Amino acid sequence: MDPNQNPTDDRVGARSLSARTLSRPEIGALLGAIAVAILFLAVAPAFREVPTVGTILYQSATIGIMTVPVSLLMIGGEFDLSAGVAVTSSGLATALITWEFGLNVWTGVGIGLVVSLAIGAFNGWILHLTGLHSFLVTLGSFFILQGANLGLTQAIAGGVSSPNLQNVQGWDSAQSFFAGSVTIGSLPLQVPILFWIVLVIIGAYVLLRTRVGNWIFAVGGDAEAARAAGVPVFWVKMGLFMAVGFCAWLLGMHMLFNYNNVQSGNGVGNEFIYIIAAVIGGCLLDGGLGSVIGGAIGALIFGMTQLGITYAGWDPDWFKAFLGAMLLLATVVNLIVRKKADQK
Repeated sequence: MDPNQNPTDDRVGARSLSARTLSRPEIGALLGAIAVAILFLAVAPAFREVPTVGTILYQSATIGIMTVPVSLLMIGGEFDLSAGVAVTSSGLATALITWEFGLNVWTGVGIGLVVSLAIGAFNGWILHLTGLHSFLVTLGSFFILQGANLGLTQAIAGGVSSPNLQNVQGWDSAQSFFAGSVTIGSLPLQVPILFWIVLVIIGAYVLLRTRVGNWIFAVGGDAEAARAAGVPVFWVKMGLFMAVGFCAWLLGMHMLFNYNNVQSGNGVGNEFIYIIAAVIGGCLLDGGLGSVIGGAIGALIFGMTQLGITYAGWDPDWFKAFLGAMLLLATVVNLIVRKKADQK
């Protein structure tokens, strides 16, 4: 070897900007979002109208609010199959307790928050206590909550939906907070969009700029190695499950105050939508890699697709088939892009 040469090891050499960009977990979701937007801009004239932006963002926010904590939980190596019905449980807890005891709505909202955090803590505690996979633990929670939602609503309200609380003290202010809207320029935006944006910013900051974020990646990559390195694995996972509970409460409050009641059978199946959005956004099923921003883009893809199919005049029955195709496509794109980035 020529002694004047200065060989560099590829493992420590500086990576190009393109390689660093392509290695980002959300890049596949971004490419998918661009493709979906171009498709519906071409085939659905209503998709090009300015008011449609607010509608798409709202539809995306009702998914994206939950996708933020679900993405963090998946990066931490766990699932929560009870997330969909937990949203319904939160709204029902607030409505039924407020109605049954004649409380101010805001008191019921606070109790609903405690219930939602308790559900998250229960999942985290059972996971730690039993050592079972979170798939099994939260599947059990799913059935418990689904049955409780139906049974308690029937016992207290005598039907399948919560009582109407519009005449209860505190309703107007709570409705404005959880289900109101703001106007930015000429574009009206519903409050959940703002909740979603704030949650994405906080989630991304925590994940990428704090020690807790490093712990989440470490726990998802190898929990035992992380524990040996001093990472509080139990509290990290407990915190992630409780974050899911908090966001379930936030979305549950919106659903309650937006529709004036909660249907006890709602939420079933939504847990898969949250997980799919996170996977489209670059979260690995076995943990250790992912992106909150990618999950937000995944939720945006859902919102654009759901409304785009309607605006294009297509049969809405194709919606889930389209989403399944998007899931497979985004997963393959993520895999290809990461491999190419690793080669540069």
